[in-house]
Amino acid sequence: MEHTLFLVSGERSGDLHAAELLEALELALGEASVDVKFYGMGGPELVKRYGDHFEDWVEDAAVIGITEVLKKYGWFKKKFAETKARILDLNPATVVLVDYPGFNLRLAKDLRKSGYNGKICYYISPQVWAWNQGRIPKMAKILDLMMCVFEFEKDLYEESGLETEWVGHPMVEELEERRLEVERNERLVGLFPGSRGREVKALLPVMIEAAELVARDVPDVQFELAVASERVLTIAREILESSQLESEGRLKVKVGESHRLMQDAGAAWVASGTATLEAGYYGLPYALVYKVSALTYWIARMVVKIPFIGMVNILAKKMVVREFIQGAVKADAIAAEMVQMLTQEDYRAQMMQDLAEVKGNLGGGGAHKKAALAIAKCVFGV
Repeated sequence: MEHTLFLVSGERSGDLHAAELLEALELALGEASVDVKFYGMGGPELVKRYGDHFEDWVEDAAVIGITEVLKKYGWFKKKFAETKARILDLNPATVVLVDYPGFNLRLAKDLRKSGYNGKICYYISPQVWAWNQGRIPKMAKILDLMMCVFEFEKDLYEESGLETEWVGHPMVEELEERRLEVERNERLVGLFPGSRGREVKALLPVMIEAAELVARDVPDVQFELAVASERVLTIAREILESSQLESEGRLKVKVGESHRLMQDAGAAWVASGTATLEAGYYGLPYALVYKVSALTYWIARMVVKIPFIGMVNILAKKMVVREFIQGAVKADAIAAEMVQMLTQEDYRAQMMQDLAEVKGNLGGGGAHKKAALAIAKCVFGV
């Protein structure tokens, strides 16, 4: 008997995780002689592997911040209705939701209200513990399986009666594949202003100004800017026009080499997001910087219930890396922190030791395979 599975992923990182998950699930179900066809919403990786059964929507769907979402409210409302209708029409054996909680949790709720009786599995558990743990019992009523990336999340979800598996963080295998045998250049500073244009426009000017200040205090320091794409490079070039660091040979700009730089650099400034956990995994001393619209920040302050925003600090339950948030993102402040990381050996060594301990909380790899096996057991009994 042929089954169908519908997957929803709304970000580029989730697109890659989803593609790896489905590949592992194909293998697991193939060994059990279960035939499944995959459909859904994702990105270029899913489309490349599974063709026109998937819609590539991540370029439009991957927005951050309340203000940015409100600007596209009409578009999101339409896509939500289309996705829901497509799933109900297809009536798949299971729906797999990958991260992207603002959209996916609401989708799961509406599917249940509309009478969908198939299994709903969630991969890469939403971090509701940061802003509303009271949602967990409600999630348990609409979901059949939660797959957690952090071990401490497992108890939180299981207490609600929701079947839960701790699979570890999916980035572990990917980062290990990119690991290089290199020695850090303790006088090389990495600039990671984010992968989205809005982030780069908000953070890179401050990073460049701070770099100029650091260059005065640490004469032999060099800088390297990691940009995620050619589109972001164009934005970065406009910002760099006001700085002489590149023309003086003290700043290099590289596209798509962030993981190499995380292993080369001696310290860095890193925009809040996935990159902070990646940098922590590689043991790179860094300062976290975070700046969004005033409305987004105000709402976040109202709802977030934890003392840190950086996952490294959350996992460590203490301030391992300094967090410069919103109005605190000032050139002189982040420059002073950088000088401290570059010149105070004890400070730097303690941070690297703490980062190594955090790395141990991310699991030993194989998250996609573990998640695939959990889905196969939950949905298909194999």
